Amino acid sequence: MSVEENTNWCQSVTGIVIHDGKVLLARHTYGAGKGRLIVPGGYVNIQESPQEAVVREVMEETGILVRPLEVIGIRFNQKDWYVAFRAEYISGEAHSDGDENSEVLWMDTDEALSREDVPDLTKKLIACALSGNGMHKIDYNGTTRYGEYSFYGAGNVD
Repeated sequence: MSVEENTNWCQSVTGIVIHDGKVLLARHTYGAGKGRLIVPGGYVNIQESPQEAVVREVMEETGILVRPLEVIGIRFNQKDWYVAFRAEYISGEAHSDGDENSEVLWMDTDEALSREDVPDLTKKLIACALSGNGMHKIDYNGTTRYGEYSFYGAGNVD
């Protein structure tokens, strides 16, 4: 199966990785983000969970292994959806993939929030990750005829 055949073009994810006061950013090489520093992410593959996709995408684009934590944002319309996770740094050295980005770096979060080459959406996602007030996974053993699922809700849930 080719990459095009395995990609769900209506589902995308991003991971906001903050480690030691710095956020992981990549300078994009194409599209609306060309030349700008954005958080890593991309499309979900067929039969891949959003959590699996964010781990794969961050690794492919930056060389950094992460663990997705809570959902801090969701964007959707009638055609597609985009989920933003706060993600925990596990290991790896940041480097460019040589394709989708020209550089990958760890930047002080305050600097990232003030730079002109960091788009507003990226700044909002960084601020959400820093606030700790994102959406939280609610433990629920739910199943449907389509299989098990996770449920996310806003607020403090224990």
